[in-house]
Amino acid sequence: MAYEQIIYEVADGVATITLNRPEKLNAFTGTMMHEMIAAFDAVDADDDVRCVIVTGAGRAFCAGADLSAGAKTFDYDNRTDRPEKGGGTKTLSYEMEEARDGGGRLTLRIFECLKPVIAAINGPAVGVGSTMTLPMDIRLASDSARMGFVFARRGIVPEAASSYFLPRVVGISQALEWCYSGRVFDAAEAQAGGLVKEVVPGDRLLARAHAIAREIADNTAPVSVALTRQMLWRGLGYAHPMDAHKVDSRAILSRGRSGDAKEGVTSFLEKRTPVYPDRVSSHMPDFVPWWEEQVYS
Repeated sequence: MAYEQIIYEVADGVATITLNRPEKLNAFTGTMMHEMIAAFDAVDADDDVRCVIVTGAGRAFCAGADLSAGAKTFDYDNRTDRPEKGGGTKTLSYEMEEARDGGGRLTLRIFECLKPVIAAINGPAVGVGSTMTLPMDIRLASDSARMGFVFARRGIVPEAASSYFLPRVVGISQALEWCYSGRVFDAAEAQAGGLVKEVVPGDRLLARAHAIAREIADNTAPVSVALTRQMLWRGLGYAHPMDAHKVDSRAILSRGRSGDAKEGVTSFLEKRTPVYPDRVSSHMPDFVPWWEEQVYS
């Protein structure tokens, strides 16, 4: 696929998605949403991809929604330049596909991803620039990064399913304070609040992200990682630990029969690097999906 607003690259088992509107501080558009979703589709379809890094071109990660439409920015009934929202030709109702929040469409796709996702937040990341990182697994920030859930200051509300993700990442009290105030805060506060794992100098950010990706890609079984990602994320919604126990038991039983488990034990005993035979595209267990697929309505 030819991309206009992102760069998609794969090297040594690591895919890098770079938001690429540096002259606009990588402000989020409908085109960027569709291209990022397509990139995550490519990630899941490629067994050679073991991990994903998302970052921004230039001095910003993502400055939030593109506000160039002015007062009409979030008024989709009157946005003639947004064909995916009806192009101003019809009044949207809540249940319509066109009424879906674009940030949420992206974060739900990231949530479904079968590969680990690392956010390398290289600069300002506000609004959807912050919320798009929430379903990513590990967030790293440069020491110049600034983040903010600024929605109340724009007369709207948190989007991108962040009312689900943010309290689970940082806790309800911290999530509410950041969203109530809408203020922008620095990387040190983001780390103290549990939003980012590490703060590193900007010139070392991508190297640190790649080091984490390499640790995963070089030492772990792809199917086990794909299962683990879904088990932990989906487990956040379980009503009782028995729900997790059922999934754990099925996963251990199926994985224990696999060539990966034999290779994992043998390589450990032989003190060598494992070469796992199973592939995500063809060796996921037959009990997957164990969750009910959700639809927008």
